[in-house]
Amino acid sequence: MKSLSQEELADLCDLHRTYIGSVERGERNITLLNAEKIAQSLDEPLISFFIEDSESDGK
Repeated sequence: MKSLSQEELADLCDLHRTYIGSVERGERNITLLNAEKIAQSLDEPLISFFIEDSESDGK
């Protein structure tokens, strides 16, 4: 996992810092296009955003 600030991530995916913050807090409905930009910036496949990680939920 990358350790990026919201501002650094925003710069990488060419989105505004406040947009990244509001997405992170669940305040915005994100488009697939912007989700793909974020995924690519994090070097993650978009599908990984939708798969529950059983290791992180205590099971």
